Amino acid sequence: MSQKSIYEIEVKSIQGESGTLAPYKGKVMLIVNTATGCGFAPQFKGLQKLHDAYREQGFAVLGFPCSQFANQEKSVDSEIAQACEINFGVSFPLFSKVNVKGREAHPLFQLLTEEARGVLGSKSVKWNFTKFLVDRQGNIVKRFGPADEPAKIEDDIIRLLQMPSPT
Repeated sequence: MSQKSIYEIEVKSIQGESGTLAPYKGKVMLIVNTATGCGFAPQFKGLQKLHDAYREQGFAVLGFPCSQFANQEKSVDSEIAQACEINFGVSFPLFSKVNVKGREAHPLFQLLTEEARGVLGSKSVKWNFTKFLVDRQGNIVKRFGPADEPAKIEDDIIRLLQMPSPT
């Protein structure tokens, strides 16, 4: 059985609409597991800044709320969306709350953690705001830890945006 491409994995928007990441084909993506109640939540502002600065060049931040770490996320998607918009000015795409580790991990995060290992080769996501950088071809290029500020990722984003788009 062949592994699904990142663009074929089913995801659900925070508004509850089912789809895939196919609309992001040919774009550079930064996929982040988020939590509005986390100490790293101020990173939402930095993530939004990156999204705003580079979206016209084919870049998107995609937020996937998760409540697996100290239950730091709201219980329902509508509350999450509201908190992200009001508290952090988030307008980048958000998706329905998912699990990012363990047997119940969402297939997207199973793929991301298989392709981009963490410290000492670990697969498991260790905390909120783990970030995965994906190139225009859908390859998972690099993983960034929760403490890595969004600004630290900017050079990697620029480098990928300067690479030729797939035909």
